[in-house]
Parts: sequence; structure tokens; C-alpha cells
Amino acid sequence: MAARLASAFPADRAALACFVTAGDPTPAATPAILDALVEGGADVIELGMPFTDPMADGPAIQAANLRSLAAGTRTADILQIATDFRSRHANVPLVLMGYANPMTRRGPEWFAEACASAGVDGVICVDIPAEEDAALGPALRAKGIAPIRLATPTTDAARLPAVLEGAGGFLYYVSVAGITGKQQAAQASIEEAVTRLKASTDLPVAVGFGVRKPEQAAAIARVADGVVVGSAIVDIIAQHGSSAAAPVRDYIRSLSTAIAAARHTTNA
Repeated sequence: MAARLASAFPADRAALACFVTAGDPTPAATPAILDALVEGGADVIELGMPFTDPMADGPAIQAANLRSLAAGTRTADILQIATDFRSRHANVPLVLMGYANPMTRRGPEWFAEACASAGVDGVICVDIPAEEDAALGPALRAKGIAPIRLATPTTDAARLPAVLEGAGGFLYYVSVAGITGKQQAAQASIEEAVTRLKASTDLPVAVGFGVRKPEQAAAIARVADGVVVGSAIVDIIAQHGSSAAAPVRDYIRSLSTAIAAARHTTNA
């Protein structure tokens, strides 16, 4: 599991991590969308676990959560989607992203075992702070699953060591002090933050929140180890529903192409 995540961040280019909500628009439609992400060039897949109160997410992903829950998506469906994905894509890292309640209500050991059985490589739990790592982290690490941590513009030098303690996979830098969506941080602030974070950890640093256009992804790819895109993909799914796979693939291909060329352009 650790090897899959490590191999997703090659030294010569940034990785593209793509988020979709499991079960949006329906559990049956999600596998084709995940396959489209891989076909388009995604290096890491983030599969969102729908939740009734996604406080870190903006309107697009909130709506995706509601569509998924209305379609009847349950934790068992998400784990089956993950299991089936792993059978089709042996080498593509898969990360579950969500909130504490679905991950801990049956106990952290149960969740960690279920993730391991499904072939999940990492977990991002938005609302368990690093200081409360004991709620989930030890169980994940015992199964070889990376607890992926979030750093933000307000994560100062005093708190950063706590964020990094016990973290794995990659460090997710949330580039804006706000919710997911259309707002994006200034490139200069992203560059400063990535430089600061990379001086404190050997983990790859991936930047997300507000990335929509290929040129935005390319700019981040010149300085960061990874680029995370979510709301823009979810918007395509909202527009096309169960027919979203092809337009999602084409969109991801545009991002992947821009990211692949970014450092070559810089070094030319």
C-alpha cells in the first residue's frame, strides 16, 4: 500500500490527485467515473465518503454528498466500489476521504480492517485533528494504511510538527482558509507555503482547493509534488449525471497533459 502511494509521486513531475464522491450520481455509476479518471491520467484517486454534514466542503461537493445519499449509498457500497476498483487497477493508489463519524462509529479497528481488505492505500479524515490521532491513526498504521494529514495557511511552525507526527502518504496542503470550491490562493503564497512545508517533511506535498484550469494545475505542478482537483470534477458529474465518464476523462486528460509539461517548460 505504501509503495503504491510512493510510486505516484515521481521525481520528474507532479502527481495529479482527483476527487469524486462515491455514489454520485449513483453507486452503479461511480466505477465508470473512476475508470475515466485513470484513463485521463490521474495518479491518485480520492474517493469521498458521503456525509450529511461535510463542513469543509463547498456547495459543489455538498450537493454531491446529497445526491449520493439520496441514491442510497452506504459505507458497504463505498467499500465494494473500492474493492472492485482495486481488482481493475492494481497499481493506482486509492484514498478514502471523509469525516470521522462513518470512519469510527463501528470502531477504528473495524474501519482499518475494512479499508485494508478493500485495497485502500490512505485515509484523509477531515475532522479528526492531529492532536486526536489516537481516534483512528494507530488502527490505520497497524494495517499499513497512510493517515494523510492536512496543512493550511494557518498551520504555523509551532503546530506543524504535530500535523506531521504519524502522517503518511503525502501532506495535503489546503491552499485557502476556507471551503472547497472556486476560490484559489495566489501562486506566490502557494510557492512560499510549499517551500516551507517541504523543509519540514520528506512526504510529498500536494496542493488542493480551488484548482480548476489546466494552467492553474501547471503553475502549481512547477513547485509542488502533487495537484489535487475535486470540485471541478464534481461539477462535471453534476452536469452529466450517469453519462459523466467521457467528459470527466477528457477534462482530466487536459489537466494531466498540462502537469506533465509544466516542469519541462520551466527547464527549457
